[in-house]
Amino acid sequence: MKKTILIFILLLIGFFLFYNILPVINYGFVGLPLLLLFLIFLAIIIFSKVEVTAKARKLNVFSRTNKILFFLSFGLMLYLLVVPLLTSLPMFRSSAYQKLIGKVENGDDLKNHIAPISLDKIRVVDEELAMLLGEKIIGSQPSLGSQAEIGEFTIQKVNDELYWVAPLLHTGFFKWYNNSEGTPGYVMVSATNERDVKLIQNVNGKPLKIKYQPSAYFGSRIDRHVYFNGYATTGLEDFNFEIDDAGNPYWIVTKYKKTIGFAGNDATGVLTVDAQTGEIKEYNIDNTPLWVDRIQPISFVEEQLNDWGEYVHGYWNFSNENKLQTTEGLTLVYGENHKSYWYTGLSSVGKEESTVGFVLVDTRTKETTYYKQSGATEYAAQSSAEGKVQEKGYHASLPIPYVINNIPTYVMTLKDDGGLVKMFAMVSISDYTIVGVGNTMRETLMAYKNVYNMADNGINPESITSKKSIKSVVTRISSDVKNGNSFYYFTVKDYPNIFVGSSQLSNELPVTVVGDSIAISFDVDLEEVIDVSSFENKNIGKKK
Repeated sequence: MKKTILIFILLLIGFFLFYNILPVINYGFVGLPLLLLFLIFLAIIIFSKVEVTAKARKLNVFSRTNKILFFLSFGLMLYLLVVPLLTSLPMFRSSAYQKLIGKVENGDDLKNHIAPISLDKIRVVDEELAMLLGEKIIGSQPSLGSQAEIGEFTIQKVNDELYWVAPLLHTGFFKWYNNSEGTPGYVMVSATNERDVKLIQNVNGKPLKIKYQPSAYFGSRIDRHVYFNGYATTGLEDFNFEIDDAGNPYWIVTKYKKTIGFAGNDATGVLTVDAQTGEIKEYNIDNTPLWVDRIQPISFVEEQLNDWGEYVHGYWNFSNENKLQTTEGLTLVYGENHKSYWYTGLSSVGKEESTVGFVLVDTRTKETTYYKQSGATEYAAQSSAEGKVQEKGYHASLPIPYVINNIPTYVMTLKDDGGLVKMFAMVSISDYTIVGVGNTMRETLMAYKNVYNMADNGINPESITSKKSIKSVVTRISSDVKNGNSFYYFTVKDYPNIFVGSSQLSNELPVTVVGDSIAISFDVDLEEVIDVSSFENKNIGKKK
């Protein structure tokens, strides 16, 4: 009996060490019960072996009572583990998996989700470049670089500006032991301006200390801290680092439940964990603070979208009829009113070069909208942009969808082997042969518009661009040469914007002077400098 008690105590000690030293494993609502059930089952076996009679010991069999206990416990484990696993298989529950994403609405106007945007708001810094810029600012402070390293970057809106944000993390056990009060702050890199890089070490005049983090140990490890504060049996996913609009650092953790046996993970809300104090606040989806950008984990949404496309006609669909699949993963994009969405293209199974449409999934509510528009996959758009400058050997970043002059457009950067941005590219989502590249975003937009306007009538008779035509008098005009091309900037009477057009657009532009009457057309957009799509000098026409 004493031996049994000793073994049981050792099991409890092992359980304690497992949860405090080894990496935490969380199985959602079944986590702690399964571990306890395992301990009980193990204890029953031990008790059974110890309490058997001398005769039973000699015959190597259990007593009748112990046999009953053994089979009862084995049956209980079978019922709690095997049965739910079997009933979670897609072959039995394909309809439940297909509907887990929720109702998928059909979209008709992309501007309802992704608003037209000005050039200075376009994302030009991706995660890879953000890491390079962050490491550069950390490396400029040797004392800091030897104590901490940059963690994973998360993109988010802070006071309506887009930033990549990453915490400073411990680099090992001894660094954590010597700085157990926390690492000194976090890094912010603007997603729209690569020169805007900040090391934030104070908020409201108080020094920052990121005490709770993935690289800490014992009670300061963020996942362990959450589990031991009332959430050991709660499904938790995505420990993302975000800051509120005042700059205070938090870990955002998604709560989820399993809706199909042991599968079908579905988000139910979030926990916000103060990275300095460890204070935990719980929210459901409806009352989560607005500064929290994402509730729906990317892994959940991607899996649910693929299930939605895979089981459209049930599990047994060997001909792949009407099956859809996501393209190159999901991208976080932003719309109006602090809305953010997971974006991905959809292609038919077996046809991976072109899409049949794309979907936008609200990162908070999981509302899903499907736009049925054939076009290019993200990979095809990247290849098209790289092909435009193939002699330079640049690599395209992950395309980000925008509405440019009411045209759904992929925007990406072209980088050299060192990861530095050298050029920019715009590719039409509907036709990846329509490409514009340039050394600046302005040049890229001009090149893109020129190519699109020339191809518009032939490819898309019902153009979705919004054009305006005016007749006026030139009040000022000047030329500029970029990359061997001449561009003419001019203003007209009774119109506030500056217009620009290239000599390739019209032979009349180089000979236009102040006072000439002109007729121009252009795409209505948000820019101060507007590219014209047609130009006619009325004075030259009169002389003819």
